[in-house]
Amino acid sequence: MKKLRKLSALLACAAILLSMAACADAGTEGKETTTGKPSETYLVGISQLVQHVALDAATKGFKEALTAKLGDNVTFIEKNAQNDSNTAASIANGFVAEKVDLIMANATPALQAAAAATADIPILGTSITEYGVALDIKDFKGTVGGNVSGTSDLAPLDEQAAMVKALFPEAKKVGLLYCSAEANSLYQVNTIKAMLEGLGFECRLFPFADSNDLAAVTTTTAAYSDVVYVPTDNTVASNTGIIDGICRPAKKPVIAGEQGICEGCGVATLSIDYYDLGYATGEMAYKVLTGESDISTMPVEYAPKFTKMYNPAICEALGITPPAGYTAITK
Repeated sequence: MKKLRKLSALLACAAILLSMAACADAGTEGKETTTGKPSETYLVGISQLVQHVALDAATKGFKEALTAKLGDNVTFIEKNAQNDSNTAASIANGFVAEKVDLIMANATPALQAAAAATADIPILGTSITEYGVALDIKDFKGTVGGNVSGTSDLAPLDEQAAMVKALFPEAKKVGLLYCSAEANSLYQVNTIKAMLEGLGFECRLFPFADSNDLAAVTTTTAAYSDVVYVPTDNTVASNTGIIDGICRPAKKPVIAGEQGICEGCGVATLSIDYYDLGYATGEMAYKVLTGESDISTMPVEYAPKFTKMYNPAICEALGITPPAGYTAITK
């Protein structure tokens, strides 16, 4: 009888253990991370505002950095907004519906759309000039907070102003050509205008609404200017041929905010490497995805290096010899 009671007790214990194991399996089967995806696999949405050299390089760097860290465990959904803010909003909402683990927003309107679409999914911007301006943050101190961080492409505007003076000491008037739809472009031209005026130049702003009126506004700018300055501006970057087709025949040199624009229509620039900027953004993304860093406390990162560059073809056409220390832009 005692043996039967022992056997019954053993069977009861075994049943309890089996039940506990089943419950544990049920709790872990299909276990997901806090980002809503299977453990150690990640879905990343990339929203690029428009196709041009700088943004393409940033996206490439971002993807290659994450792939180097995660290999086949990361999948990208890559979308291009064709320089349309409404399309950028649709892309961001689509990423939310897809339940991506992270959004990389390449350029200011893409970042603004992503931030409006979600307060939960981590968002990393790149090719953003000034986050305080882009996201309407007063007294921005370097950390956005919430679910947003990223990298900035802002080059030292005081050094760009000094470049204008060094290359064209006899110039009197500088026309600042920019797209009025891009908040960070306005920030750049307003900032550098004061710096140029401090160096003795007369300056005037020449805003254009979009590519449809770019040619007309560029013609007016060239007529006024001894030198034309264009900031880091996505609409300009997508339409450098229009600017070059007007300014080069008019013998009006263009100083550009970044390398891609300079390659298309400028004589010189103080620029960053957008591939490196995107790569740094990818390394930030890895830390966010794996939980190594909290995006809410992650400061915006800036390019560590800036290079003085010149466009050999346009410099030759305008009879300009860049001083020592400038690197030629090669395609």
